Amino acid sequence: MAPWKLPLIVAAIAIPVVVAFALGGPGVGVASGALAAVAIVVVAVRQRPRGPIVSAASADGRRHVLIVVTGSVEEPGSVAEIARAAGLAGGGEDADVLVLAPARIGFLDRWASDVEGARRHAQESLVATVAALAKAGIAAEARVGDEDVVQAVEDQLQSYPASEVVLVDGGSAEAGEAGDADAAAAELGSRLRAEFRRVVLGPASD
Repeated sequence: MAPWKLPLIVAAIAIPVVVAFALGGPGVGVASGALAAVAIVVVAVRQRPRGPIVSAASADGRRHVLIVVTGSVEEPGSVAEIARAAGLAGGGEDADVLVLAPARIGFLDRWASDVEGARRHAQESLVATVAALAKAGIAAEARVGDEDVVQAVEDQLQSYPASEVVLVDGGSAEAGEAGDADAAAAELGSRLRAEFRRVVLGPASD
């Protein structure tokens, strides 16, 4: 679970109970508390064990490289850095490449359950990144994933036989995202059974 999720879950459970007691009295408060207890059980059940992340088996014997980007990558220098890290500097003709972008959902959008804007933004980042890779001679497919980077990778590897995973962050990352990227990189490094590398890009130049 991402670090920011726990405080939101606690607030979402506690605030309605407090309001119910204040406005509706003990009866309504107890009923609200019971619903909160059910919500806690549901959240607990949905949490997956943090075991190894194993990719699907490859049937073609090729290299399969999963590149995870937290923002668009367009600068030629950044593309070259990613290509070197992923072993694709020569164009990667022998490799199958998939670029994955987590949908970064904003605070207000999360409360409003509005994910379309985040998915559209991720798709735009993917289009720009895949186009930049194509200019460097690297053909790649693109997918939008879960907002949580680790969960997005774990979901994707259920069907994609990645032999290597490259996490790319920095550059256009917003303030506060660096800590999330560090935590995601640490967890991926410890749980992935595929080879893992991280590329931290410098701030994008104007």
